[in-house]
Order: sequence, then C-alpha cells, then structure tokens
Amino acid sequence: MSRTVIRGGLVITAADEVETDVLIEGEKVVALLAPGSDAAEACQAGADRIIDAAGKYVIPGGVDAHTHMELPFGGTFASDTFESGTIAAAWGGTTTIVDFAVQSRGAALREGLDAWLAKAEGNCAVDYGFHMIVSEVTDGSLKEMDLLVDEGVTSFKLFMAYPGVFYSDDGQILRAMQRAAGNGGTIMMHAENGIAIDVLVEQALAAGRTAPRHHGEVRHVLLEAEATHRAVQLARVAGSPPLYVVHVSAGEAIAELAQARDAGLPVFGETCPQYLFLSIDNLAEPGFEGAKYVCSTPLRPREQQAALWRGLRTDDLQVVSTDHCPFCFTGQKELGRGDFSKIPNGLPGVENRMDLLHQAVVDGHISRRRWIDIACAAPARMFGLYGRKGTIAPGADADIVVYDPAARQTLSADTHHMNVDYSAYEGREITGRVETVLSRGQIILDQRRFTGRPGHGRFLPRGTCQYLS
Repeated sequence: MSRTVIRGGLVITAADEVETDVLIEGEKVVALLAPGSDAAEACQAGADRIIDAAGKYVIPGGVDAHTHMELPFGGTFASDTFESGTIAAAWGGTTTIVDFAVQSRGAALREGLDAWLAKAEGNCAVDYGFHMIVSEVTDGSLKEMDLLVDEGVTSFKLFMAYPGVFYSDDGQILRAMQRAAGNGGTIMMHAENGIAIDVLVEQALAAGRTAPRHHGEVRHVLLEAEATHRAVQLARVAGSPPLYVVHVSAGEAIAELAQARDAGLPVFGETCPQYLFLSIDNLAEPGFEGAKYVCSTPLRPREQQAALWRGLRTDDLQVVSTDHCPFCFTGQKELGRGDFSKIPNGLPGVENRMDLLHQAVVDGHISRRRWIDIACAAPARMFGLYGRKGTIAPGADADIVVYDPAARQTLSADTHHMNVDYSAYEGREITGRVETVLSRGQIILDQRRFTGRPGHGRFLPRGTCQYLS
C-alpha cells in the first residue's frame, strides 16, 4: 500500500485551521501529524512520496452537488461529457460531482438511472453520484423512489418550472414529498412558477421583446419567491422531508427559506457562483452576447448579491454548487436568435467554483472555513457523503487539494478545460489557484499538470441527509 505525506501546509476544514502534516495510506487519510514530531518524521522517512505544501493551503477536494453533463435540453445537449466535465472539475479542485439522471416521460426511474450510469461508467476522472429527476409522478415512480434510496440514490429533483418538459403540479409534488418523508429521501426543488412564466414569455414575444435580456425580465423574482414559499408549505403538509431548493438567486427567496428554518423545518438552500459574481447586466450585453448568460433561475440585478452573501454567512444558504450545464455560444446558444425562449438554459462553471469562492475570501465576503464548508463539507453532509468526502480526517477518502492562495490568474476560455467556447467570467482576474489534486490518494493534477485518467472516478452510493442524523 502506497504511503504519501503532505507536509508543511495549512490544513483548512469547515471546523478548523491548523498547520499539520497529512498521512495518506492507499486511498485514505490515516493521520494528521504535528510538524516536526517524531511520528511525522518517521512517516516521512517511510513515505513513497512527499508533497511539499509550505506556504499553501491543504483543503478537502470540492464537492459540486449540482452538475448536468450531457443533459438534453432545448433540442441540443450540454457540451461537456462526463469525461471532459470531470477533467475540468479536477483542474478546478473538485473531486466529487453529483449529477442528475433523468426519467424520460413514459419510462421508469430505473431506466433513466441506468442510462446515466452507462454514460458515466468508465468515463469520469473524479468520483460521482446521481440525483434522480422525476419527470412523471405516478404510482410506479413513487414505488421506485423507495428502491433507489436503498441503492444509494437518495435525492429526487422536481420542477415547478418548464411545463410540458419537467413540470410537476402541486398534487404530484405533494405525493413525491410524502414518499420522501417515508423513505428518508431528500426533495430538490427548482422553485419558479413555470405556469405564470410561460404567460409572461408569450406576452414578451408577442410585443417583440425577443433579446436575451428579456429572459431575466419574464422570470420575475417574485415568481421564484412564490414558488419557494409554496414548496415549503407543501413539504410541511407532506410531513417535512428534507427540502433543498436549488439555485436560489434572490433575497426574496432567501427570506422564505430563513422563515422556514427559523421555524425548525429541514429546509436548505443552494446558490451558485453566477448569482454571486454576475448580474442581469450581463444578459443585456450588446448584440446577442447576453445569450451566453441565459440560465434559470436567471441572473438578477447586482443589488441582490449582498443578500446572497449575507445568506451564506448566516447559514440561510448552506451550499454553493455550479448548476454546470454548458452550451457553446456558436451553434447552441445561437438557437435562440430572435427568440430568447429558445436559448438553451445553462452556464459553464465546474472548473471555476473553488477559485471564485476563494476570491470571496480575499474580498472579505466569507471566511476560509466558510469557503470549505459551503464548497466541500455542507454539500457532502446534505447528500450523505460526509466523513468520506468533504473533510480531511482519519478515515476519509484522500481527496485533497494543495491550493496556492497567492497565485494570480485570469479566467478565460483560452485556458479553461471545459468543453465550451466561452467563459462566463472572461478576463476576470482572481487570486488563488489549485496546484495539486489527489483523488482517493492518487495525484490527478500534479503541479498544474493533469495526470489523471477517465475511468478513475467511481460511482458513489450515498446515504440520506446527514443534517438530520
């Protein structure tokens, strides 16, 4: 069994910051050792390799709990495959993704899960799990939810948006929530009032408002807040299964989450880097450039960012994931020229999340430990992976990033590794950069040189939400 020592760095977890050496045997962390101690010296003497982290941070590998590799949407497919997307994740210091398997209408949940397992198997450079998108709530799919929980697929996504595609009505949502309350599963909710949004889309197009910026206008912030409120109340009626509201973009929705949490309900919220660093101004960029920034929920006025940062500091938002769902500008986003409703919804970001959140530390929005909490520990807890992922502790998988907090970099499509022809953060200068990445004890990024391989990543059966255990 190989032995690796990471020495001389500042180990940062959600709970602590301490200068310590990390001893890895095989795929696992086995000890944290005081630098210079007899035990540390002995371990270094017997190590197969020593990684010098002097002047660097040693942090857990990131857990991105919301990605969409190869997702079919709007007549096309997300441009990152499981191979390209997980390689990009590794470059960005993310060592675990939880993607979404999709139930096709008229098909069983099992068929959708098997299809996505087949797409991922042998192709992922980092470890991966799946949530299940429930496109049709039927007696059959409700029974299957129980079976999937037993198999380690313990979270189910429902949509209040996209009528005719993924949309579920309140009765269907209630039935799925009741099932989750019984089997321990978590309900993930895309909270936007899709019925009302479709009316506003139709009215905007009829009035000639076809440019990308109108995507943000029709998906009104109050329709996100209303849907969030409704999701919380339905969950209460259903017996309060864990409710996780995805891609929260506005203070009005956070207020609904905060009220529920203050009442002691198991309600949780996620936001994404695009809402923290971009705004509706990007949707209004000249020509058709705004199409690059079309996603749902949409980008909001810049003033909303203060509420999001505050929500992350107060724990009314627990997780920052990416909702990584890239579509190339040329040939994909262009499908919506002349009709913003036909622009594929989604942004690239799996490679940028850890760095952007470190920039938030530099800018004073969050602390270093909060950075690790929202990017590593909290998503692992939320989706039944903590202890194995999201921390550096004896018994955990040796998913570890050596991070240079002083390095400067400029984000650009010219240098990123995502399979998409633009960067949502083109030209943004940030401080901090991933230097070396270990996945289950194997170096997959070595001093900014990719040494991993597709097929290294393993499927992760997950437990239920650990916030309730």
